[in-house]
Amino acid sequence: MCTDCTQVGQAAPLRSRFHAWFLDANEATMHKMYGGYKQTLFQDLKGTVVEVGPGAGANLRYYPAGQRLVAVEPNQAMHTRLQARAAEHGIELDIRRLHGESLDLPDNSADVVVATLLLCSVSDPEKVIAEIRRILKPGGRYVFIEHVADDRAGVVQFAQSVMHRPHQWVFEGCQTKRRTWETLEAAGFAKLDYVRKRISSPLFWVTPHIVGAATK
Repeated sequence: MCTDCTQVGQAAPLRSRFHAWFLDANEATMHKMYGGYKQTLFQDLKGTVVEVGPGAGANLRYYPAGQRLVAVEPNQAMHTRLQARAAEHGIELDIRRLHGESLDLPDNSADVVVATLLLCSVSDPEKVIAEIRRILKPGGRYVFIEHVADDRAGVVQFAQSVMHRPHQWVFEGCQTKRRTWETLEAAGFAKLDYVRKRISSPLFWVTPHIVGAATK
């Protein structure tokens, strides 16, 4: 369910292609799950916008037509679909085949960074967040939606433990038990606002989410 592709995906091109197909095929489902949250988070997009891990372009329908977007997507299998979504929604696309841990963008250069369902799959979430913070202008916003570890004992928390390894294998390194809110709280943003949500999913072990924004 994650949009970014880790080094695991580069070593397993079949899984990379499957993941690209899966995200593209389930774009309508993702819209039903996350559309309301994204419309709120993305309503003030303007200036220099960077999306880290855009995958097959599920977020592009929420961008204003004519928006220029720097898209950091290491999985080349996503690029054709991403370009098609950009053309469909009138987005000017600049694709960078990079990992979030090492962005080729200047310090203080982005007005907004978008990343949804990203930190579950990157190899070093602390470094990715540090890079996002580095490229943001002072006062710039990082908007996010992430599925996270369930902090309540119960069926979902148990399922996250049981499904951790198979989920990670199928979805290119995606972790089911990351306490991402703690990583964000320790990242040094001037302001951090998020809410916890249980977002319905066919994969019930990834229903716990955090939704919010951080300001540099």
